[in-house]
Amino acid sequence: MTGADVLIRDLKEAGVPCIYTLCGNGLEPILTACRRGGMRVIDTRNEQAAAYMADTAGRLTRRPGVVATSSGVAHLNALTGVGNAWFDGSPMLLITGATDSATTGRGNFQDMDSVALSRPICKYAQGVNRVERISPDVREALRIALTGRPGPVHLTIPMDVLRAETRPPSGAERKTPPLVYRYRTAADLGAVQEAAELLRKAKRPLLVAGSGAFYANAAQELARLAGLLKAPVTVPIWDRGAVEEPIPEFVGVIGSASGEPRLLPDADLVILAGARVDYRLGYLEPPAVSKTARIIRIDPDPLEIVQGIHPDVSLSGEVKTVFSQLIRALRSKGHAAPSAWLAEARKRDRAFRKKWMASAPQPAMPPTGRHIVEALRGVVDKKTFFLVDGGNIGQWVHMAMADRYPERWITCGASGVIGWGIPGAMAVRSLYPEEPILVLSGDGSATFTIAELETATRQGLPFVCVIADDRAWGIVVSNMRKMGKPMVGAKLGPIRFDRVAQGFGACGLRIEDPRELPQAIREGFRADRPTLIHVPIKTGGPSD
Repeated sequence: MTGADVLIRDLKEAGVPCIYTLCGNGLEPILTACRRGGMRVIDTRNEQAAAYMADTAGRLTRRPGVVATSSGVAHLNALTGVGNAWFDGSPMLLITGATDSATTGRGNFQDMDSVALSRPICKYAQGVNRVERISPDVREALRIALTGRPGPVHLTIPMDVLRAETRPPSGAERKTPPLVYRYRTAADLGAVQEAAELLRKAKRPLLVAGSGAFYANAAQELARLAGLLKAPVTVPIWDRGAVEEPIPEFVGVIGSASGEPRLLPDADLVILAGARVDYRLGYLEPPAVSKTARIIRIDPDPLEIVQGIHPDVSLSGEVKTVFSQLIRALRSKGHAAPSAWLAEARKRDRAFRKKWMASAPQPAMPPTGRHIVEALRGVVDKKTFFLVDGGNIGQWVHMAMADRYPERWITCGASGVIGWGIPGAMAVRSLYPEEPILVLSGDGSATFTIAELETATRQGLPFVCVIADDRAWGIVVSNMRKMGKPMVGAKLGPIRFDRVAQGFGACGLRIEDPRELPQAIREGFRADRPTLIHVPIKTGGPSD
């Protein structure tokens, strides 16, 4: 075996189904080993897109997506997707090729310290300097990617290490611990009892369920705990959701530029479950929260527990497990929460969303983002993977489709990146061959990676992409209008996206009446190639 064969064997044993990549310097041994080892290779036109695919795979499956890039600028291109995974706390592995280690630092082709560049935005970054280090370093990287708060990891492997021959291990020597695993940790029982006592005394609790609830697969426990507490539930905007079905307690996202109902400032207790303390929560400082509000923090990563603020009670453990512990503790005490606060929260939420959800808007030409979102309501069902890529159109989704936030809905993540949606849909298709996949993108976002439509067409990765085209950076225009500022650098020129899609081999449609969207999308779901639907809209967002 070569070092590259060892790498691919270990990744396959870890359950990695494919590698996203763009060929180049340092990758030939890996690509050859993929062919020998039966690992699927999905090649892209830009390393940025390949990294977005690995990030999306990690955010969707809770297992590390893998991207392999060549050295130099290719590595730099991929760091955009790695940065998104770092912001969002999603597991992914970046493997970077390099010229022979003997010439490192001597000015060889694309000689660059890729490990040092990766380290600030990775949980683990390591250069592999010997062939016998490949297996232990791969195991270490994958375990770290999944331990505590998930995140990206990186390995740079020079070509001489990848090409080096090594003896295939015997059966006895292959008795190794699992390559990928997750800790199932519980919180200290004394801390659980202390938290339960605070919850019993609370009159206005608020449950903030961040990405940690999703990564713990805690949707059922979240719903049970919220029902027991009669506490409104919110998700920080851009976090992964764990609200699979509409529940009475869910009141949408928090931290959106379009605002939210007044709940956080009036809560007397905040349960922060797998969520970070940041701008979306007003840093949990007054006036965003009451000076007397109590804070309970739940997170599997001890470092996250001390991030941001000092909570009244810290529950260090997997979110799903801790939810179950709290439910048992509350039921043992015969807890019966009053419903007045939840009724008030729901009333405030309805009042806040009235102008977007009271009735379907009348058709208008050109339509707005809301008309598109309304048209999608009957299309996006439980089976649909729904990817939202864009600032302005994303705000419309969060305001007008706020009755649930299931795990099959994916947004840009906490980084606020745009342009990931088309590669993200390709990643979803590579993992789920039969399910319907819908991307809703802004026009600015789509142009970042629209060339990947050729990749998707060539590799048989169909999906439907609806582009809401307002010829502007819509969310910037909305902000400039509110501030009374001139529109500098916020307007874009016209593009016939339908014709661009056709040029890349995809199906391209132009629709001006959003009422025609459902039928066009359903036909696109049945197609054997990507379908792009171009919908011109009027500039304007929910906050206008």
